[in-house]
Order: sequence, then C-alpha cells, then structure tokens
Amino acid sequence: MTGPAVSETPVLAATATSRALIRLQAAKRRLAHAPSSVRSGRLVRVNGLILEVEGLPLAIDQRALIRTGDGRTIEACCVSFHHGITQLMALDAETNVGPGALVYPAGTPADAGDRFELMDRRRAMPIGLSLLGRIVDGFGRPLDDLPITLSAAPGQGSGRLNPLTRTQIDQPMDVGVRAINGLLTVGRGQRMGIFAGTGVGKSLLLGMLARNSQADVVVVGLIGERGREVREFVEDILGAQALKHSVLVVATADSAPLARVRGAWFATDVATWFRDQGHHVLLIMDSLSRFAMAQREIALGLGEPPVARGYPPSVFQRLPELVERVGNSDVSGGSVTAFYTVLLDDDDSSDPLADTARGVLDGHVFLSRTLAEAGHYPAIDIERSISRVMPRVASTEQVAQARLVKRLFGRYMRGRDMVAMGAYSPGADPELDAALRCWPAIASFLQQPSNEAVNHGAALAELAALSLETQRGN
Repeated sequence: MTGPAVSETPVLAATATSRALIRLQAAKRRLAHAPSSVRSGRLVRVNGLILEVEGLPLAIDQRALIRTGDGRTIEACCVSFHHGITQLMALDAETNVGPGALVYPAGTPADAGDRFELMDRRRAMPIGLSLLGRIVDGFGRPLDDLPITLSAAPGQGSGRLNPLTRTQIDQPMDVGVRAINGLLTVGRGQRMGIFAGTGVGKSLLLGMLARNSQADVVVVGLIGERGREVREFVEDILGAQALKHSVLVVATADSAPLARVRGAWFATDVATWFRDQGHHVLLIMDSLSRFAMAQREIALGLGEPPVARGYPPSVFQRLPELVERVGNSDVSGGSVTAFYTVLLDDDDSSDPLADTARGVLDGHVFLSRTLAEAGHYPAIDIERSISRVMPRVASTEQVAQARLVKRLFGRYMRGRDMVAMGAYSPGADPELDAALRCWPAIASFLQQPSNEAVNHGAALAELAALSLETQRGN
C-alpha cells in the first residue's frame, strides 16, 4: 500500500519545481520590461477649466492622463506651470474627478497583469497619405470608425516659414465660383477671409469651394461647429467624391477649448505637410472666430486680462501665428491656399477680431444678408470684397472689367431704394441709369447654383461679355 505512494513523491516534487521555474521565468520576463520608475503627480485643485497638479513637472503642450474614481482616464494637456504647480486643461469631459487623483504623463507604462501597457486614450493617425478620405479630431484620432492605417512616410507639418523663402503669388487659383474667379481672382498661396453673419449661405459657399477648386488635396477644419452640421457637411455639401482627396479635422462645439484650438493647428499641420510634398493644397477653416473664442477661454482661465471686447492679448498673437503658417514653398514647389471664415455678430464688421483678421489676410469675401434674403446665392457683396493679390495674377484688362462691374454693382445697391420709392427721375444720374439697365446681367453673373462649377476660363469669358454689355449701357 505504501509502495506506490512513495514512488509518486519525486514525480510530484518535480512537477511543482517545474511550475515554479515557469512562474519564475515569467516574472523575470515581466520585470525585464517593467519601467525602472513611474512619474506621477496628484490633482490638488480644479479652478474652472484649469486642473492644478502637484509633483509632476511637464513641458508646455505635453499630454497627461488623470485617473478618475471609477478607473477611467481623462486626457489633459499642460498649458502653464507656476511655483511647482503644473496647470492642465482637459481634452475630454471632466467627470468623477476627485481630489488627490493620480496624474501620469501620457505614454507611462501601466501594469496590465502579465505585461505593461502604455497609457493612452485613443491611438492617433500620423500625418501622411493615409489621412486622405478620413475624418479625425484635432489630435489625429479617427472619428469615422475606420481602421487606423499608416502611410509610407508619416511626418509632421512644417512650422513657421522664413519670409525670404516664400515663393511669390503669381498664378491664379481656379476655385470654381464665377464671382470669385472673375471679380476676386485668388492666387495660389493666398489667404482669404469669408466674413459672414449667421444664415447667409456660408456653408454652401464653402462646399462649392471644396468640390470645385482645382487643388490636389483639400483640408477642411470644422472648428466649433454644431455636431449636426458635421455630418450634413460631409454627406450633403462635400460629397463622397470630393471626400476621397480631402482630410476633415473636426472639433465640435461641445469639445474642450483645448481640443478646438488643437483642431485648427492640426488642420494647418496637415495642409503644410502635403504642401511640403509638392502638392497644391486648399485649406478651408470654419471658423477662425471659434478658434479665437477657444483661445480666449484658455487665456481667461489662466488669468490673462481681457483687453478688447473680452479678448485677451494672446488671442491677437495666436491669429497671425496660425495664418502665417500657410503659403507657398520654394523648396517643394507646393502651395497652401486658405479660406478662413470669420463670424460677424449682428453683421458688425468693426469687431476687433474681424479687424485683426482683415489685417493678416490677403483679402476677404463679404457675404451680404440683404442679398441672401433676396435669394441671391452665393450672397457675395462684390463692393465690400477684395482680393489684394488680384493685380498680380490677373491681366490689366480683367482688372479694369472687374472694377467697372463692381462700380455699377455699388451704384445700384445705393440707388435702388430711391428708385423703388419713385423718388428718382431717369436721366438724373447716367451711372445709376447704366446700373439699372445692366443689373439683370450683373445679378445673373454673380449668382450660381451650388451644384454647378464655372472654371476660370469660362468666368473670364463671361466677364468680358458682361463688360461689353455694361459699356453699351453707358
């Protein structure tokens, strides 16, 4: 009875030893990949949008992760530091955050049982060819639920251009909109503003530019837009065909201020990367105003004083920094032509933000509420709009024709009320008489269905015909 039991003892001992060795080897492998140390800090104060962390020095723009009470993580970014306190701003909604919450730098190894995993919220796509046809947020994280693919040569957009290395703007850019091609000719590398109030057809004009412009790549930054409008823009305004050679960067109105600011910078980085590869890029950013508003929220949260209608000084510093990144490159031969929308409160064009934008841009397209209410689309007020580089990229004859049409347009708009009231006698003002006779032709030239494209050559031919008709009217 005792013989078999005695003979099994060495076997059991050998099995236990083998298992112990396996566990020991697994522990050794795990320890070999374990970090030698893990930096962390603790949340000590929440002041509005600012999260103050003690014991974790970080560099400006470095990301961090905050552990919540329910085991989740909130992604944040360093925006300032002061006397040993690191000031963060959350990129996502702040929920269930308590005092003393642990804060780690992004990418810190975390214990996952049998291995260590780098802590990060969502994997981002690097800037590269794989971004074409994709919809991402301001950190390159996909929003379209498609798999993350890596391009052959991912990179980062170039920073500030040396002003002496910028190629001069000397080639016209075909944007597919008759009124702009003919009367406000845009050059490759130009930065234009679209100034508009609410409900005047801004989105329709942006869609026409995105679909019809002769660009290799279109980068669209929807900054601070309503979530409902994003899908409408993608499916109804932009369309599946245009999306194939486009990149959409989306930071909706409910995003954190830092996410909205980062969306504008990321869209610019994407555009400049494609430019550095030799492509001609169209950058559309809607809107520059909401970028400034998000920057204002950040600056006020950090204690910066407001100086102009609630805008702190840093807002007026960041606007030129963002806009000056685009343009032509004499290294790659590529270009970035940009359209920035600027929202006007109550159609007030004297807003300090609008004044600053006009000063740093190379022209502006002003959309008129009066024209929009009359069913005139696109509702471009030609008299108040200007392209500062048009004399460089258009012929002298075209410039003269455009000036004649703009003059008659302005004379009609100023005199139509007097004519409608019966207070004008024909013949009293020859220029107004000419404007009245030619107005149907001018209005027909300026209007264009949103699903129609008019190339640069066709626009010039129609402008020449319109100019001849106005001269006959005179």
